Amino acid sequence: MTDALLNSAFLRACRGEATDYTPIWLNRQAGRYMPEYHAVKGTTPSLDFFKTPHLAAQVTCDAQRILGVDAAILFADLLPILEPMGLELDYLPGVGPQIANPIRTHEAIDALRLEDARASMPYIPEAISLIRKELPENIPLIGFGGAPFTLASYAIEGQGSRNYVHVKKLMYSDEGAWHALMTQFTHASIDYLTMQIEAGVQAIQVFDSWIGCLGVSEFNRFVAPHSKALFEAIAGKVPVIHFGTGNPALSAQMAESGGDVLALDWRSDLVSVWDETGAKAVQGNLDPIVLCASREAVVQEADHLLSAVGSRAGHIFNLGHGIIPETPVDNVKALVDFVHERSAQIRRSA
Repeated sequence: MTDALLNSAFLRACRGEATDYTPIWLNRQAGRYMPEYHAVKGTTPSLDFFKTPHLAAQVTCDAQRILGVDAAILFADLLPILEPMGLELDYLPGVGPQIANPIRTHEAIDALRLEDARASMPYIPEAISLIRKELPENIPLIGFGGAPFTLASYAIEGQGSRNYVHVKKLMYSDEGAWHALMTQFTHASIDYLTMQIEAGVQAIQVFDSWIGCLGVSEFNRFVAPHSKALFEAIAGKVPVIHFGTGNPALSAQMAESGGDVLALDWRSDLVSVWDETGAKAVQGNLDPIVLCASREAVVQEADHLLSAVGSRAGHIFNLGHGIIPETPVDNVKALVDFVHERSAQIRRSA
C-alpha cells in the first residue's frame, strides 16, 4: 500500500489516529439518486450491472469524484455471493432481490455448494483492479460483503421480510441445522472478503443489515460464534468495519464480535456507544432521511453530531444506513463539504 493511501484521512481514522478533519463516505453513495448512475446503468438489469466490471467501476469512481468523499466503496451487492452456492437470485423491478429456491429444508442446506470465489465471481477482482487504477492515489477503496446472519436470512426468507418467520423457525426448532447453515455462510464470506483484500481493496465493511431482528441473548446464541469466526479470519489484513442495523442493544455484542471500526445506524447515540464499548474507531451515524430535508436541516443535524464528537480521533462520518433514491444530490454534496469544513474548524479550535 502506498504512503498516500496509508496516510489518508479515512485509513488514519480507521486506526483511531488523529486527522486534520473528519473523513466522510456514505453508504450507497453510488446509487439511484444520482443522474450519472442512471446514465451508466441505462436498461442493464441489476444483476448484470453488478457483474459488468467496467460499469461497476465507473459508477464507483463517479460517486467519489462527484461528491468529493474520502473513500470509494466497490459498487456491488450483498447477494450475488449466493448464486455460486446454488441459489437462484434475481432482482425484480419495484420488488428488489428474490430467491426462487429459498432454503427451507435439511436437504437444501446439504445441497449448498462452497465454490472458490475467484473462480465463481471473477468480475469482482476485475472491477477492483479497474477502480484502483482510476481513483486518486490517496483515496482508499472499500470492499464489502454480508455477515453470515444477513446472508443466511436472505437465503431462508427468499426476499425482504418484516417478521423473519422462516429464519426464526429454523433457529428455534433446529439449532444444529441452523449452526450448520451459518458455518457454510461464514466460510463463503471469509473466502469472498479475502478475495477482495487480495485484489486490492484498502478496507472492508461487513454488513449485518438484518441483525436488528434479534435480541441480545439470541445474538449471543445463534450469531456471535460465526461473526467472531469471520472477523478473526480477516483480521490484521486491512481495517474492517462492522456495520449492523436495527437494534442499539446489540452494539456491545457487535463490538465484542470483532472489527476495527464499529459502524452504527441512526438509532444509537454515537458518543455514548463509543464510550461504552471502548471502540478504537466508530462510523456514522446521521439519519439518511435528513438528506431529504432542507439544506439548513442537513447542516444543523451534521453539526450536532460533529460537535458531540468534537476533536476526538477515530470518527468516520457516514449515514446510519444508505442514501435513498429520493435524495437531492446537492444536499449530499453540501453534507460532504460541511463535514470537511466544520470538522477542520473544530480541530483547529481544540
